[in-house]
Amino acid sequence: MQMLSPLDGRYRGKIGALSTFFSEEALNKYRLEVEIKYFIALSKEAGIKQLPRVSVKQEKALLSVLKKYDDKEAAAIKKIESVTNHDVKAVEYYLKKKLEKISGLKKYTEFVHFGLTSEDVNNLSYGMMVNSALTEEIIPGALTYVSDIKKIAVANRTVKMLSLTHGQPATASTMGKEMMVFVDRLNRQIDQMKAFSMQGKFGGAVGNYSAHKAAYPKFKWEAFGSKFIKSLGLDPMANTTQINPHDDIAEMSHILFRFNTISIDLSRDIWSYISRGIFKQKVVKGEVGSSTMPHKVNPIDFENGEGNMGLSNALFSHFAEKLPISRMQRDLSDSTVQRSIGSAFGYHAIAIAALRKGLGKLILNKKVVQQELDDHPELLAEAVQTVLRKHGVKGAYEKMKELTRGETVTKKDFADFVKKIDIPDADKKHLLKIIG
Repeated sequence: MQMLSPLDGRYRGKIGALSTFFSEEALNKYRLEVEIKYFIALSKEAGIKQLPRVSVKQEKALLSVLKKYDDKEAAAIKKIESVTNHDVKAVEYYLKKKLEKISGLKKYTEFVHFGLTSEDVNNLSYGMMVNSALTEEIIPGALTYVSDIKKIAVANRTVKMLSLTHGQPATASTMGKEMMVFVDRLNRQIDQMKAFSMQGKFGGAVGNYSAHKAAYPKFKWEAFGSKFIKSLGLDPMANTTQINPHDDIAEMSHILFRFNTISIDLSRDIWSYISRGIFKQKVVKGEVGSSTMPHKVNPIDFENGEGNMGLSNALFSHFAEKLPISRMQRDLSDSTVQRSIGSAFGYHAIAIAALRKGLGKLILNKKVVQQELDDHPELLAEAVQTVLRKHGVKGAYEKMKELTRGETVTKKDFADFVKKIDIPDADKKHLLKIIG
């Protein structure tokens, strides 16, 4: 079978778990869950007199429809859809057939999808889908990824290294601190992922419970809707049009966008470290770096991570820009866009897998790290001039500038300079110790 998308071809093995949440079959299962639980919830309301409370046995039978949902059942829904040309209606008809086979419920099939519009079912389904994916796959994956970075930081917390600003030698740093910068940045986004929750809309054709109130005008539909939405793990929305305005997906997209962007930043930095020789990469037996240059060990994992994070961000960016916009009470432009939400998470997951693989191959080359520092003694200029300022040495910055800017200097040049400066012996000894 030919695959159009690499998500279903080349990368399928790396994102298989996400199909549990984002496949079309999974979406229909979430829709089925909403419809079943809505029917059960309605039956438990005394104000809905024409629908008697389902028995324990009947409720168990209804929920077993979910438990027994498999490829065969998914295909049955698709077969109905081939006639209806409407996916939500296909789920409704499928469930009605199931109810007819449950003792005592055949008479009440019209309470399936009672008063609902498709978006009532869809938005709740997508809400559960995203919440579950974040909780079960995305956040755990992000935490493990950040843990990998932190291990590198801890292992190299005291390793001094040359830092670059504007691509030029700057004050020395440590590899541990530089890696912890990314740990802190990514953890901030993970905290926001953990705090985030999808919203839910449940109000009928244009969000006013019009059909519901026509049938049961005295029933407190708003309170019922809020309680039902909460039971699905979502935050209720009091006022909506026909659709959930998707501000929740926009918020989530912005969080993932930032997480991905930070990861792109990490990818590029490590790529540069590898290019400088600061990190070597473990050689994997059998792997080929270049089809013509046998010696190559390319930083492909970080390039792959960067590229796939970019693809993920392209989709998340579009979700955030497009989905909150709908003409008047609704148009259908959100529907086709929202169907690609799994692809955004898929490219994110591929990137995480690539970056974790790359991080696991890194070997710090301490010899190169030290050589870079030795080759740039001018890095000492900031420390020296700051100590001079401490003691009120006039023109401290300018003196260092004259000695170092655009010049080739040695540690001896610095030592000779410090020895001549009138500062307390203790600080002079401290500086000479730093200079080495």
